[in-house]
Amino acid sequence: MDMTPSRRLLAIADDLSGAAEVAAAVCSRTTRSRVLLFGGPGAVGMATALRPRHAGEATVLDLDSRYRPAAEAAEAVRGALRMSWPDGGGQDAVAAPGPSDTLEALDTFVLKKIDSLLRGNVAAEIAALAEGGAGVVLAPALPIAGRVVRSGVVHIGGVPLHEGDAWRAEAVPPPASVAQALGGLPTAPIPLATVRSSRPTLLTALRAAATAGRVAICDAETDADLDAIVEASLADGPGMRLVGSGGLALALGRHLTTASPATGARAAPGTGSPAAAGPAAPGATGSAVPGATGSVATAVGGPAVSDSWGRGAADATRAAVLASAAGTAASSAQTGRPVLVVVGTAEPAAVEQVRRLVEDGASHHPLPLAALLADGSPVRLPALTAAVTVVSLSASPESPGPAPAYEAVALPSPRPAPSSVGGAEPVSGRRLVLGLARAVGAAVAAHDGAVDLVLTGGETARRVLDALAVAELDPVGQVHHGAVHLRTPDGRSVVTRPGSFGDPDSLRHIVRALRPHSTERKVTS
Repeated sequence: MDMTPSRRLLAIADDLSGAAEVAAAVCSRTTRSRVLLFGGPGAVGMATALRPRHAGEATVLDLDSRYRPAAEAAEAVRGALRMSWPDGGGQDAVAAPGPSDTLEALDTFVLKKIDSLLRGNVAAEIAALAEGGAGVVLAPALPIAGRVVRSGVVHIGGVPLHEGDAWRAEAVPPPASVAQALGGLPTAPIPLATVRSSRPTLLTALRAAATAGRVAICDAETDADLDAIVEASLADGPGMRLVGSGGLALALGRHLTTASPATGARAAPGTGSPAAAGPAAPGATGSAVPGATGSVATAVGGPAVSDSWGRGAADATRAAVLASAAGTAASSAQTGRPVLVVVGTAEPAAVEQVRRLVEDGASHHPLPLAALLADGSPVRLPALTAAVTVVSLSASPESPGPAPAYEAVALPSPRPAPSSVGGAEPVSGRRLVLGLARAVGAAVAAHDGAVDLVLTGGETARRVLDALAVAELDPVGQVHHGAVHLRTPDGRSVVTRPGSFGDPDSLRHIVRALRPHSTERKVTS
């Protein structure tokens, strides 16, 4: 597949951290990328904004649809596809495309990013994607995080998804298989033996599934498996629509890097080869995911934190491109901007991540749940005078303030829970996150100057950026897998990270990348 000037890549994600993952994954010397926040308060003229600014540019849309009603999520996918056609109208466009629009739509490669744990409106969104007879290839494996698909079942660290606790914050039980997550959609299993066979054999299986109107569900355990799926799926051009996690996005990024000729000006001496990325800087910590192999240096300023992006020279090339982009994004330490870390995740691992950040000198302000859920004025945060401030959720009814204790707070899913008869009204996860976003928005607005942000959890990240009317982001680099450094149009840094990603030092690494030497570890072990 070649990303010629007449072809473009449209990626659609259901949450912001996933959209950021995709933008970083496909950004390379041959493909630029950006993230647009669909439907947000600052998203004016989205249909116009969708038109690529550069030949071969990848546009990544955050539909903010993971916890919306299924029918709304499906319509959001349809709307994104309609707007991707030239002159396809705005968000109210409902007419069928004309002949020229259809030809252009067929020249648009489509990637649908889903959660590797199959959370969200997977069935409804894939059904919308398959309308009109488009072939759909689904590969949700994320090998770098130990999430693989065997015999059509997602496994995490060797444990089937439905037998573990990865869905503990969800209002419904996890699916027992990928096919079950698709509800009644017709599917065709593509076993690992077929994925690892010759490309013609795999391509024949994918074509047969598409011809029969079935979603091809692919087993995959390694990055090489995902590479094979991408290469076979795109052998015939943009006709197949890819659906998968960040692992599939990385495979697509590798494919674009190796399959597409470089566009634009000739690279400067020393930048045209993977070696241009350079070795990892001294002090790099290596992969944050046990078992990951290979590394690239982070593209943000400060001490490099290396992590596996996948396989080989294509990833080193991507790192070099992001490093070049990072040159235009000054670190928070260089600009004097404070860093505000917002932890809105229910993951227990976040407790230790926050503890280590506070150990390094960050100011910690847990916010009481009751206050976040209350109507009226937003919770008031102290002035952002510290170099690094971290806010999190607290079950304590006390006012926000520095706290020596660290506690795990069970943040419910933003999806409305089934109503119980005679029971107490369940806490609304969406209201909690909205309250958190309002508090952060008020604190940023009250600060005299710009503030850089670290946002954990896709729902939290989206609500905070909506509160700040940010509708567009450009990728700068990746601190570790899933922790993506982005830049707002006015030059502020935003790092997003899924709540379930990162080792105990994740937040520490992110802050040190944004503010080298801004804090010192007070306790050594």
